[in-house]
Amino acid sequence: MKKNFFTTALIALALVFTTQVDAQKFSDLDKSPMDVAAYPSDYRESNKLVKIAYSRPQLKGRPLSQLTPKDKVWRTGANEAAEITLYTPMKIGDKVVPKGTYSLFTIPGEKEWTVILSSDTNVWGAYSYNEANDVARAKASLTKADTRLEAFSIAFEEGSGGVVMHLGWGDQRVALPMMLVTK
Repeated sequence: MKKNFFTTALIALALVFTTQVDAQKFSDLDKSPMDVAAYPSDYRESNKLVKIAYSRPQLKGRPLSQLTPKDKVWRTGANEAAEITLYTPMKIGDKVVPKGTYSLFTIPGEKEWTVILSSDTNVWGAYSYNEANDVARAKASLTKADTRLEAFSIAFEEGSGGVVMHLGWGDQRVALPMMLVTK
């Protein structure tokens, strides 16, 4: 009798754990995977000035103009709006932006893009974008490159007095200087 009880209990316990493992739902890889760019870009360097988390959509044969419509607010990537963290105050355009985390939006144009830092965070896309929550807006130069990028990409490099954020997709390249604020 004891043997049957322990056998039954062991089988029941195994079924509970088996069911729980099978009940877990793991999603497939995202079609626009998340990525992070930071400056300095060396992962061993913990004293960052800026970091951005964003999703990287792919062109997949689509025209860039379809994915980044001119003169309309764009989430600057895919899925959730990109989130940029400044670890020190920086001058962006003509505005000093305090350290903190902001959503990054852009308005693509023919010759330049408008880059927007918004106090709205944790938002999906640009659907709920509210201009009243803009912290800073700056014009960024647009150039054409000889090489094409299939995936939307963001990179930082050292600039004169600060950092330059580069956005690239297809043959378009956007550069935004971000100046360090000294007291």
